[in-house]
Amino acid sequence: MRPGEKSGGNRFGLFVHWGLYAIPAVHEQVLARGDWKHEDYEALAGRFDPVRFDPGEWVRMAKDAGMTYLCVTAKHHDGFCLWDTKQTDYNIMRTPYGRDILAMLAEACERGGMKLSLYYSLPDWHHPDAYNPLSSHQWKAKRTEGGDYAAYLDFVKAQVRELLTNYGPIYTFFWDIPPLIHDPSVNELVRSLQPGILINDRGFDRGDFATPERTVPEGERFPAMTEACQSVGAESWGYRAEEDYFSASHLMSSVDKIMAMGGSYLLNVGPTAEGTIPEVSKTLLGRIGRWYTRVSESLEGAGPASRPYSIRGSDPCIVTEKDGYTYFHFWNGLTRTAFTFLNEDLPEPRRAVLCNTGEELVLRYGTLPTLMDEDHVARRKLWSVANIPVDEIPGEPPVVRIEWK
Repeated sequence: MRPGEKSGGNRFGLFVHWGLYAIPAVHEQVLARGDWKHEDYEALAGRFDPVRFDPGEWVRMAKDAGMTYLCVTAKHHDGFCLWDTKQTDYNIMRTPYGRDILAMLAEACERGGMKLSLYYSLPDWHHPDAYNPLSSHQWKAKRTEGGDYAAYLDFVKAQVRELLTNYGPIYTFFWDIPPLIHDPSVNELVRSLQPGILINDRGFDRGDFATPERTVPEGERFPAMTEACQSVGAESWGYRAEEDYFSASHLMSSVDKIMAMGGSYLLNVGPTAEGTIPEVSKTLLGRIGRWYTRVSESLEGAGPASRPYSIRGSDPCIVTEKDGYTYFHFWNGLTRTAFTFLNEDLPEPRRAVLCNTGEELVLRYGTLPTLMDEDHVARRKLWSVANIPVDEIPGEPPVVRIEWK
């Protein structure tokens, strides 16, 4: 299984890391990595006023990219909360902005037909009882001695009740930083408040799905439900003014491989302190989205190939199937304008189409001069898909759809 399988298949989603850290515009963990004093960092709440925040625009941008869900950092490691929580004053209502950002985003998602997911950090560098020596990301804990983690866990549960009661249906719940404490009652609470919700594997038990981060795993199929996450920024998940960005081709390749393997893909952007998505991020999402919407039929809800395919050459390929079609994902690109099946027992292909452009490709059956028998004669007749315009789709992973007779 994988995120979304209960409701139709794997999905492409937008991750949003946003909070006070957008003001210094360095990194979402700038409090720790910049070695700030707590009081200096927390004073940023008095300056947070994202007057240009337009949740409807975020939803439209995500939908235009072919995304079907949006996951936002309700609370990151700094402990600042983007909703009207009654558990701490360190929240969006105590800023110059003074409006419940999560409520606004939930309304925009509902209006735009977008599923809403929530990220929640277990490390909390503001709460005095949050220090957990068993876990990581504790560098900037408010207090490392004399704390009461049981009291913090009560705080977490109270916030979970708010998040899963007041903001409508929640698609997935993304815990961050495994506490290395086994307590099934926490996820039981989550499920009691939102039946059918999917929970990741970074909480107090195994949860429902794995979360590889900034990696493209080996293999051709995930053994269990998986949601990979990556950011358009190579250095930061939150807004960084001097960000180094991944190329569109790298991100498209990652999306294609992860989703062809049966996983969902969560691609992150970091909004500015004013609430806008940086132009470079929007441009990347636009380019990736134009490719994705053309090939999404081969990814969303597709299953693994029902038979093995042997393809000549070194270009890696993952094969998916859906609705009687077979899709060949060359997630790392094609080095030539054709590919040949080495299987001699294939059914006859009826039609081949390049999903990237919609154009029909040439099907050939015959010998290749470079494929010789032991006596150096080319006798093997094989099927090839030819005339693939690889140079007309630079940087895009080619996806070829084949219909068989």
